[in-house]
Amino acid sequence: MTTHIPRKAYSQEELDKLYPKELELQLVQILLRHGERTPVSPRFQNTGLQPYWAYCNAAKQLAGVIMGTTDWSRWDHLKYRRRLETFGMNDEPVIASGPNGEFDAVCQPGELTDRGRETTLALGQRLRRLYVDQLNFMPALISDSDMIYLRATPVKRALESVQQAFWGFYPLSARTADFPAPTIVSRTPADETLFPNDGNCRRFAHLSRAFAQRAAERWNDTEDMEYLSKLFSKWMPGNAKVRVDSHPRLSGIMDTINATDAHGPETKLPKEFYDRKARDIIDKIAVEEWYAGYTESVEYRALGIGALMGDITERMAGSAGSNADAGIKEVGGDNGDLGHGRGGERDIKLAMSGCHDTTLAGVLTSLGAFEGQKWPPFTSHIAFELFREKSRKMPKKPRIVEPEAPVGDLKPNTVQGEDKKPWWQWLLSGTSSGMLASSKTDAPAERKPQPDTIGRKPLEELSEKQRKELDGYYVRIRYNDQVMQVPGCKKPGNHLEGDTTFCTLEAFKSIVDKYTPKNWKHACASNLDAPVFPEKPEPAGY
Repeated sequence: MTTHIPRKAYSQEELDKLYPKELELQLVQILLRHGERTPVSPRFQNTGLQPYWAYCNAAKQLAGVIMGTTDWSRWDHLKYRRRLETFGMNDEPVIASGPNGEFDAVCQPGELTDRGRETTLALGQRLRRLYVDQLNFMPALISDSDMIYLRATPVKRALESVQQAFWGFYPLSARTADFPAPTIVSRTPADETLFPNDGNCRRFAHLSRAFAQRAAERWNDTEDMEYLSKLFSKWMPGNAKVRVDSHPRLSGIMDTINATDAHGPETKLPKEFYDRKARDIIDKIAVEEWYAGYTESVEYRALGIGALMGDITERMAGSAGSNADAGIKEVGGDNGDLGHGRGGERDIKLAMSGCHDTTLAGVLTSLGAFEGQKWPPFTSHIAFELFREKSRKMPKKPRIVEPEAPVGDLKPNTVQGEDKKPWWQWLLSGTSSGMLASSKTDAPAERKPQPDTIGRKPLEELSEKQRKELDGYYVRIRYNDQVMQVPGCKKPGNHLEGDTTFCTLEAFKSIVDKYTPKNWKHACASNLDAPVFPEKPEPAGY
């Protein structure tokens, strides 16, 4: 399945079962895969498939931020349309055109298409229907986004998808006239953990290549691969056989099949590419190649997705405990707008992060909750829902006292011996002295020590008082509206009585703690010569 086909809205009877009356929803965190896109690189042009697709009408409506004067409080916008230039027959520059000679609306490789915008907008509308209209969890009308955490990877299609989903959740009609610009958090590629970052984590790159090679050795000479070769070899370069590690790779073939299947008749491959048996084989092998490591190796889980799962769990623990700063640091709520905006983010209730298929499958597989699933379709999503027993009183949040010193008095981070590198090396480097700065250097001398909060502390390091803060809280995971089961939550005492899919927050945290890295960048640069496969089974989800 290329595109997720959403189910109908939950009936009242279904809602009563899904959301027990004795529990109250307290925090929802959404991970959403971007919508439909073009292939990340042109393939199979020998079939007649055009390299440029005219499915990106946003290219006609682009706007750039312009500083028209030296007054930084006033900004203008330059509206423009984008056209792509490429090589002609004799290397002369020509404007790229779509299958029917279109010059406008032509997409770049991997770009979110009009169809992708439609489905991510619809996802936001479905989420609003559930969390606003049916559950009354979020307000119908908002005047600011202080209770909302928005995040996206540096990949543009992920940013645009979370923008579309947010617009569907809170359209203009659901925002007051003075609604300020929402904050969308992003990271540099070297710091990114919202997807498995093998490009900036050397050890994870070693692990992922090893598991990919193992998959190639397992599958290249099988009947399943021979079946694929009979269908596709005539379109492969040099009529080569299809292999896990062929050129293009099997996962690259899948990428083009899925992207073409999601769009119109002008961009279709020959019919044999959509053979049902072939697609099932490709999906089975690709899932093993990309995700088996999460089921078998703690280190694979830690480096691939552990930092993200640590973020998600830390936000839950902060919401459950007495940490008033839960979710603030991510959006710069403490003077994060340098005095020019509200900067008043407190008590995050809804988080939405635009990410990728490798994020969703990596997260679920790391929890032992992806068994039997297929590759995540476009516009798939995971909802992490935190519940509180209604009989449990809400923890008192301490009043936040703003620092007396003006923002301008805060000194920037300084790192001794910092290398002077060109900007592009900073983007490509997996580690740098500037990125490893201790949080101690961030705080002015007069600032009081931070309170002892749960944060990312492993469960065994929590005080008795902190562990009690987790009592009465439960975590439930829904993937594309399907309730998922974490194996370790089935154990007695680890779940809500009568429903093993409601994992106690303590048990959930205990499972995630086992593969949350204490220092992701240090771990990425460590054990480079160590064996890649674990000596004994290290099953996920326990």
